Amino acid sequence: MPQNTDALPFSAEISAEFLRWSAFLADQKRMSPKTLEAYRRDVTQFLQFMAEHLGGQPSLAALAELTPQDVRAFMAARRAKGIGARSLMRQLAGTRSFVRFLERDGKGKIGALNAVRAPKVAKTLPKPLAVPQARRISDTDLRAGEEREPWIFARDAAVLALLYGSGLRVAEALGLKRAEVPAPGMGDTLTVIGKGSKARMVPVLPAVLTLIAEYIALCPYDLPDDGPLFVGAKGGKLSPRIIQLTMERLRVALSLPDTATPHALRHSFATHLLSRGGDLRAIQELLGHASLSTTQIYTAVDTERLLDAYNAAHPRA
Repeated sequence: MPQNTDALPFSAEISAEFLRWSAFLADQKRMSPKTLEAYRRDVTQFLQFMAEHLGGQPSLAALAELTPQDVRAFMAARRAKGIGARSLMRQLAGTRSFVRFLERDGKGKIGALNAVRAPKVAKTLPKPLAVPQARRISDTDLRAGEEREPWIFARDAAVLALLYGSGLRVAEALGLKRAEVPAPGMGDTLTVIGKGSKARMVPVLPAVLTLIAEYIALCPYDLPDDGPLFVGAKGGKLSPRIIQLTMERLRVALSLPDTATPHALRHSFATHLLSRGGDLRAIQELLGHASLSTTQIYTAVDTERLLDAYNAAHPRA
């Protein structure tokens, strides 16, 4: 993280506080690098807008004098640039985090941001795959027409099976080290590092471990215990984009909608567990959700699927 305040497009006092806030989020809040980068970018855009809006780089005193109208002007400017409600809501959250940090340090009350309501975001339900489709997603025969080495097919099949079989995020699966995954018959759980650098234990199916073992046996690169389990074509850490492209090809082979993304396999994991009587709190733990309300969205998905089945099958529907 840069320590030179001259490199930041703010006044000296704002730059110093910005760096202290960034360090606080990384060290005390243990915020992931991607989230921290997004928060820093959001606050930078807010401060840059205020510099133009106020006619000069804002000082701490100037920030304390902001009005709700100033914040609404910022929101209107972002909207004019095509920023959606969800992104704008996150941007306000990042900026409010910076403001709360200043207030806790006695750098003045900045109530304007809290006086403005965040934009409403329409709730969208996850789009899980049907069970037969989810099961076929790791079938390497679906990619028979592609000119790729067998170990690539085996690697992709193992990653996708892991996403569906254990409900992992793509970053969690690609963050696994070789030593963290047991050989077939030598264990049935994994410890993964999720959002906020929080560790959790998840089950792993024997069939998934077998696919991983097949990939390891075919992989032409040395996979040290402390190195990444899944590697790219040149031996470096595998990029999430490769898995996204793999799903795009499989969508064509299986005639799946555009919503069939790698993350949809995690949605499928949760929805299929719930439809078979899985306990909601247990699913919360498996997914690594901090709040049960986040997991409860899958109850709406399951209800929607039941109603669809009812409407399709009932003679009076």
